[in-house]
Amino acid sequence: MKLRSFTAAFLLVCIAFINPAKAAKVDTVTTFSLAMHKNIKAVIITPDDYKQGTAFPVVYLLHGHGGRYSDWIKNVPQIAACSDLYHEIIVCADGNVSSWYFDSPVDPAWKYETYVAKELVQFVDKNYKTIKSRTGRAITGLSMGGHGALFLAFKHQDIFGVAGSMSGGVDFRPFPNNWDIAKRLGTYAQNPDNWDKNTVINLVNLLTPNSLSIIFDCGTEDFFFKVNENLHEKLMEQHIPHDFIARPGNHSWAYWSNSINYQLLYMNLYFKKNNPQLAMYK
Repeated sequence: MKLRSFTAAFLLVCIAFINPAKAAKVDTVTTFSLAMHKNIKAVIITPDDYKQGTAFPVVYLLHGHGGRYSDWIKNVPQIAACSDLYHEIIVCADGNVSSWYFDSPVDPAWKYETYVAKELVQFVDKNYKTIKSRTGRAITGLSMGGHGALFLAFKHQDIFGVAGSMSGGVDFRPFPNNWDIAKRLGTYAQNPDNWDKNTVINLVNLLTPNSLSIIFDCGTEDFFFKVNENLHEKLMEQHIPHDFIARPGNHSWAYWSNSINYQLLYMNLYFKKNNPQLAMYK
C-alpha cells in the first residue's frame, strides 16, 4: 500500500490517550558483546504496568549514522508514552556511530549484526519479561538504522516478525563515498560484492509473501526517497505485502518524531493479531 498524505492529527497519538499518572521507566543498561569483546550500552523502556504483566512484546529501535543509543529518547521522548500506551518494551540499541548494523567483512572488530540480532535479543529475553518468539519482536530505525532494521529482519526472520524503516538507506550503493560505509565494506570500486550482499534492496529474495510484516516510509524531500521508492517497487514485483508511506518531509528529527507514531501503531496491531494473550489490551 502506498500512501501520499496523512492528517497532522495523528502526530500525538501516543500521548493523547495516556493517563498522566502513568509513567514508563527509562533505564540505561550495559550489555556485553562476546563477538566484539566489549560492553555496549542500551536504553530500555518498560511500561508502567511492567510489574503486573507476565510477558511483553519488544520493539528494537535503531539510531542513524553519527548517533548513539540515547538518540531516540532524547529527541523523541514521546516514545516512553508509547511504551505505556501499547504495553510494550522499547529497546534503543547502539550501532557505534557508523556500523550500518552488519558484520563487517573487512574489519572483524565490527560485528553489529551479531550483536543486535543475537546478543542483544538474548540479553533482553534473559533479563526482562518478554514474549520470547518472533511474534513478540519488532525492529525499526531511522536512516542508517532504517537500513539496519530491514537488513536484520530480512536475514533473521526467525527472530523478528515485524520490521520497519524510516528514511532508511535501503540501497546505499548510489552513495559510495558517504557515511563511512567504505570503512565497513571496503571501497565500492574494489569490493562491489560486499556492497551488493549487504544492501537491503538486494535481500528481497529472502522474503516470501507474508513471511515478514513490513512497514517503511520516507519523506518526499529526502535524499533517500528514490531508493525507498525502488524498494517499494521491487517488493511489489515480488508480490511481497508491505506498507509504504510517502509524505512531505526531509531527513530530520521533525520527520522521524512523526513517523515513529505510525510505525509503533502498525507494530502494536501485529503484536495483538499474533499474540492472543494481548487481547486484553484495547
